[in-house]
Amino acid sequence: MASKSSSAPASGPAPQYLKVKTHLREGIASGRWRPGERLPSESELTEQFGVSRMTVNRALRELHQEGMVDRVQGVGSFVAELHRIASTLTVRDVHEEIAARNHRHEAKVHVLEAVKADAEQARQFGLRAGATLFHSVIVHRENGVPIQCEDRWVNPAVAPDYMKQDFEHVTPTHYLLEVAPLSEARYTIEAEMPNALEARLLGMPRGEPCLVVKRATSSLGRTVTAVRLVHPGSRYFLEGSFQA
Repeated sequence: MASKSSSAPASGPAPQYLKVKTHLREGIASGRWRPGERLPSESELTEQFGVSRMTVNRALRELHQEGMVDRVQGVGSFVAELHRIASTLTVRDVHEEIAARNHRHEAKVHVLEAVKADAEQARQFGLRAGATLFHSVIVHRENGVPIQCEDRWVNPAVAPDYMKQDFEHVTPTHYLLEVAPLSEARYTIEAEMPNALEARLLGMPRGEPCLVVKRATSSLGRTVTAVRLVHPGSRYFLEGSFQA
């Protein structure tokens, strides 16, 4: 996903693991490493980038979760076959997405609460009706321009400390991927009109449509989160590529 915002870039450096991840992703996309080929080892990447083995491991782990890399314990990491890459929608952290463009990310938490699950939410999360869910509404800005309203529900059994996090400095996506590694994601992408709250939080004019991503993720057979990501149509677009 990419924003149409054209404000001046921020000066803050990208996280070290993101540099490793971007290097590998771009190498795969350019054909430097072909499907089935082995990638540089963790030791080689650690030496090349001057970072810790944990940093390199995170970059490879996220590429594996995104379907771009296969990891074989004791052997190494390999570029995934094309059919796996083509069928994968990346679950990306909006902060990392913005940082990769050398832009400034800001987040404002508007709602952070514990709520009782209604019948539909209970079914989705595999809980009883009335069970507790965590709920947050956060607006993400790129160089000061609001580009995403994130309306999220979270399973407390999987992420019990969700309400204790400072989501103006650590995004929910980043936190949840740390405590509950992704094993499955289901999503829809639609053009919709924002509701009144979303339009107000995003500063949208009346009648402007949105690009809405609805996503539910699971870890080890348990639903972790369900989220509605609303993006102003004039400021945001979906972008991707595939090479045979």
